[in-house]
Amino acid sequence: MKFIDKVTNYYKEHGAKGVAWRVMEKLTGIRPGAISYSKWIAQNTPDERELARQGDEQFPYMPVFSIVVPLFRTKAAYLGELIESVRSQSYGAWELCLSDGSGEDSPLTGILEEYCRMDGRIRVVRAEKPLGISENTNAAIWMARGDYLVFADHDDILAPDALYECAHRIYEDGVYDVLYSDEDKISMDGKKRFDPQFKTDFNPDLLRSMNYICHLLVVRREFACQVGFLDGSYDGAQDYDFILRCAESTEKIAHIPKVLYHWRCHGDSTAVNQESKLYAFEAGRRALQAHLDRLGIRGEVSRGEYLGLYRTRYFVKDEPLVSILIPNKDHREDLERCISSLHQKSLYRNYEILIIENNSERQETFALYEELMRADERVKVVTYQGSFNYSAINNFGASHALGEYFLFLNNDTEMISEESIGEMLELCSRENTGAVGARLYYGDGTVQHAGVVIGLGGIAGHAFSGERRSATGYCRRIICTQDMSAVTAACMMMKRQDFEELGGFDESLEVTFNDVDLCLRVREMGKWVVYTPYAQFYHYESKSRGNEDTTEKVERFHGEIRRFLDKWSSFLEKGDPFYSPNLTRMRPDFSLRDKTLEPHIGVPEIYKDI
Repeated sequence: MKFIDKVTNYYKEHGAKGVAWRVMEKLTGIRPGAISYSKWIAQNTPDERELARQGDEQFPYMPVFSIVVPLFRTKAAYLGELIESVRSQSYGAWELCLSDGSGEDSPLTGILEEYCRMDGRIRVVRAEKPLGISENTNAAIWMARGDYLVFADHDDILAPDALYECAHRIYEDGVYDVLYSDEDKISMDGKKRFDPQFKTDFNPDLLRSMNYICHLLVVRREFACQVGFLDGSYDGAQDYDFILRCAESTEKIAHIPKVLYHWRCHGDSTAVNQESKLYAFEAGRRALQAHLDRLGIRGEVSRGEYLGLYRTRYFVKDEPLVSILIPNKDHREDLERCISSLHQKSLYRNYEILIIENNSERQETFALYEELMRADERVKVVTYQGSFNYSAINNFGASHALGEYFLFLNNDTEMISEESIGEMLELCSRENTGAVGARLYYGDGTVQHAGVVIGLGGIAGHAFSGERRSATGYCRRIICTQDMSAVTAACMMMKRQDFEELGGFDESLEVTFNDVDLCLRVREMGKWVVYTPYAQFYHYESKSRGNEDTTEKVERFHGEIRRFLDKWSSFLEKGDPFYSPNLTRMRPDFSLRDKTLEPHIGVPEIYKDI
């Protein structure tokens, strides 16, 4: 029982930050650390035997891939490496469509003629005058005859299994309109790989924050013809505009969580020196604004905190009433600070505050209630008389609320950003959004919550917990609006209609996992759960309920684990679609997964016998 007590208390104290990691440390004496990317490559790169097996494999449907590449006075060595990376593919059904937009007296004529003689799958079109990037790429697309277009830059490299993995995914799941993979960067001499970008499955809100898809991009050719090719008015961000138009027209989008593309870095590349192409980021902003306009979404796009990031603001019709639901038992100082921050800081004013009183014992608590209600008529108190059950308390409060939107808020929170409620409302008001969560900090200013990852720390944990306040996170994800599987109900907004349709919180989950369960049910109904970094609160993780330090509490905790796993174990086994299987589940820092320590994704062994 002592061991279980420690596991349970660690969960309570750290918000599911790493239960499985802590147990492994205690059992083995080994503290798992982040592995280097070179070690990760060694664990995950197919060897010659595997590539040979891929080359022999025959699928019932063998799609032909047309790799389309715009060339412009490309350095011969880089062009040669690109072409050889295509010719070395383990999957052989491809053609390489090269458009030389260098203009007359192109220095590439000789090398291109030589490669065409060497391999009949290589085809070239030449322009008499220099071409812009979109026009040049379109010229390559026009001569493509394959089933799928594969977009590549003239100095980059495809992984040898790139086309095989695309064909295999199509064979497994059926025809897709769009596929994309993970990627990394490669040094100028082609000898060092670094900075891997392990992506989420399709994530429309992250796509509206940045072009996270980038490379490798594969699009069904007939679909591309319907969408339209690259638009020269967005040169510099022509791929972003194209991806956005694709995303508007299909839901058949697949992410392959493997590094299939190596992006070569040099001083003028946006992969390294972002300021070298400032015009590209402005073109990206215009492309994103055009995307909203085409969809009839009333919103405005501005640049984000860093070049290449964008912030989309959505216009909310009227000013709907937001009901802020705050459960409370005593802890006058926490509650007073929480409500004072709402009154003093929030720019959004059309709200009511429902304090859900639950078994307070101190007279000063009830005196505070009277003070708060006298000071502001928007504050009300309703009394839940049962024992503590977070789900039941909030369901009770919701039944007394008048608002069109509910903001579930812990009493130990304090608003930081004055636009927090308005920001959450902007996102929540969209028809396809079911829940919105905020960026939360501990009292010392470190990150407490930037979304919830299913499987992190065993069952579910907070992304980036413990990171310093100035951190931007892996691939800037702390500071980007994005879709996630869940957010914490310590600060979560939902439409009343959606909350009621789902039946509210599951009251059999009295303390833990009730918010995760509710968010997963939101996803089941086909709506998005969104994390926004622009709504910011302190979350002091209050002392109000204490640790799981009694036999009764431990048994309750284990019972809730069992109930959650009975319901969602298949989701855990598949893995969180918004968190890469290439990243660790032992820590919340998005470091690389070491297969020697984490051989499988799914329910940890320590929970299977509970």
